Amino acid sequence: MDKNTTKKKEVIRLERESVIPILKPKLVMTLANLIEHTSDRAEFLKLCKRIEYTIRAWYLLQFEDLMQLYSLFDPVSGAQKLQQQNLSPEEIDVLEQNFLTYLFQVMDKSNFKIATEEEIEVAHSGQYLLNLPISVDESKLDKEVLKKYFAAHPREDLPDFVDKYVIFRRGIGIDRTTDYFIMEKVDMLIARFWAYILRLTRVEKLLRRRSSMRCKKDPKKNDEINSEADQNDLCVERIRLENMELSVRNLLSSTTIQEPTFDRIIVVYRRASSKLKKERGIYVKHFKNIPMADMEIVLPEKKNPGLTPMDWVKFLGSAIVGLVALVSSLEMPKADLWVIFAVLSAVIGYFAKTYFTFQANLAAYQNLITQSMYDKQLDSGKGTLLHLCDDVIQQEVKEVIISFFILMEQGKATMQDLDLRCEELIQEEFGESCNFDVDDAVLKLEKLGIVARDTIGRYYCVGLKRANEIIGTTTEELVLKAKQGVSA
Repeated sequence: MDKNTTKKKEVIRLERESVIPILKPKLVMTLANLIEHTSDRAEFLKLCKRIEYTIRAWYLLQFEDLMQLYSLFDPVSGAQKLQQQNLSPEEIDVLEQNFLTYLFQVMDKSNFKIATEEEIEVAHSGQYLLNLPISVDESKLDKEVLKKYFAAHPREDLPDFVDKYVIFRRGIGIDRTTDYFIMEKVDMLIARFWAYILRLTRVEKLLRRRSSMRCKKDPKKNDEINSEADQNDLCVERIRLENMELSVRNLLSSTTIQEPTFDRIIVVYRRASSKLKKERGIYVKHFKNIPMADMEIVLPEKKNPGLTPMDWVKFLGSAIVGLVALVSSLEMPKADLWVIFAVLSAVIGYFAKTYFTFQANLAAYQNLITQSMYDKQLDSGKGTLLHLCDDVIQQEVKEVIISFFILMEQGKATMQDLDLRCEELIQEEFGESCNFDVDDAVLKLEKLGIVARDTIGRYYCVGLKRANEIIGTTTEELVLKAKQGVSA
């Protein structure tokens, strides 16, 4: 992307994720290879296995409860199972709130966060590949079950729509698209021309005054990176056509645009009940690599898009201009038919151009929705829950292994020092950065009995061999030994 074609630099500042973006086998083998003695290396690999088996066992009952509850609220087969249970409506209400409580706990453990109002505003403040206004048909969504949950479990900075659906997000990436974008560039030039007309007529000041009364300043979107910004935040540049210098010369040349993405998005909602049937199914849908500006594609129960307000302005403006030109031509002493024909052709052509632009955007929207269903939707329902359960275990295991390794190799440390050392290790050995969740890791190490605190509050670990003795032989190891004995 040529820097000369960009009018201004737009940067989105986002909080760093707590996810450790390293595969567990790679993490374990890399850390094991850093250990000097072969015997210690073997003990460390055994300890990693025992930590994983133990943590998996801790979560087993909780995950089984989650899956059992979801089987009652599965949109496909849940209604039949609820009918077989002969439960009262009040008992079903309690069970669905228990399911949401378990689900949201798993989301937190898997480092998913509810998208805040501020993040939604940042996402909607620009356009990427989706050029139509998309809205939700709220009449098709239930407004009771989530409202009841958040009344019992209040949180800060929740968006206005959480009583109808919840958007969880995790991970930040970048999506780049290179294309000619001819129609989009033409639309952008027309929009800038209209903005110029509005400035000349001073209508823009009136519109800006009204919008400023409705909108608040977005502190996380800046033209320049604030020098006093939190160093822990992740800064991602957004490159859009709106911010580029467009001319006839680069109208026909290829252009690269760039948009930050949410690496994973999970949407939770329930459809509205009809007069004949009480809806109990809870939908859980999982998406990947969703551009922030196109986040509308994951919304549930979307309305069919129509003409944008700008399209209607173009229609009315061109109609008025054409009508004035036509009347003035007819009032001339000798009306020139060719002038009248030219005016009518221009107006009709502009009408057609606006209409076909809308049709092209509608086709692009439908293609984008289809792509999101086939390419970007990872799973839904039970498949998403199973993925989350495994994800929780993998993250917890990685956090515990890294924390123990640091205490083993670098000695005693306070909670703050341990947090910093773990983040430095991830950066130095794997070239990745994350906001390490040290509190949860230390809590599990203490629960395992292989880490303790001294008199001044510093944490220290026991030796590798002693750690393996404390955890003891796991059920999985006994099963593996039995299998090996049978095969032998």
